[in-house]
Amino acid sequence: MSAFARFAFALAAAVVVAVPGAGGPGPVLAQEAPAARPTRLDEILARGVLKVGTTGDYRPFTSLDKATGRFEGYDIDVAEALGAALGVKVEFVATSWPKLMDDFVADRFDIAMGGVSITLPRQKKGFFSIPIMREGKTPIARCGEVAKFQTIADLDKPTTHVVVNPGGTNEAFAKANLPHADLRVHPDNTTIFEEVAAGRADVMVTDTSETLYQQKLHPGVLCSVHPDKPFDFAEKAYWLQRDVALKAFVDQFLHISAETGRTRAIAAKYFD
Repeated sequence: MSAFARFAFALAAAVVVAVPGAGGPGPVLAQEAPAARPTRLDEILARGVLKVGTTGDYRPFTSLDKATGRFEGYDIDVAEALGAALGVKVEFVATSWPKLMDDFVADRFDIAMGGVSITLPRQKKGFFSIPIMREGKTPIARCGEVAKFQTIADLDKPTTHVVVNPGGTNEAFAKANLPHADLRVHPDNTTIFEEVAAGRADVMVTDTSETLYQQKLHPGVLCSVHPDKPFDFAEKAYWLQRDVALKAFVDQFLHISAETGRTRAIAAKYFD
């Protein structure tokens, strides 16, 4: 190494400044920068708990067994796997679609999981992981009436009884696109599909993944309407408090889980 190179590396390793009134012109080392504040990821590791917000009413992503108080579903299993990767316990924090934004902003949990769609209003408040699913809104109706509800125009009539759950992207879509339909808000997302099956409502518009799951639960009764051609574009992901380190870890965890087949194995339990 040349004398100049040795000097250049030495200069880069130690910043030298002149301090007025220090008793002479000699150089002194600069003060060390203050220690960086702990990241959200650091805080999670230190407390030993990952707090996961979930609604418990959106099968197959999240479902609450009221008898046992335990959550289950695809995203619940992924949350447990994420906690294991972090080396921490997972604490599920109950929320609801109408309260999800307020609970997130109030910092009640580190991450929201359970069929959460990416939206720009949510993006303003936090980070999203890499997407885990691409889909969109499509109707689900009684199987004998699928042909009646192919388009937005078919749905947007005063004679069409559309049922919707409150507070999430389903209600937002219905209000924006079906102003002339008979829109009925059903407060319980765990029983809403029974409204269509029993004939008290004609149709519900929700995410394609949910329509296919409910079709499986109600064979010959409820049918998803063109799930391969939804009305719009949407993606699901995990909604994180705004922390670069936490997002980087979650994204890498999801990438590795996809490449090793872990997430596919979990999905097989709920979607196949």
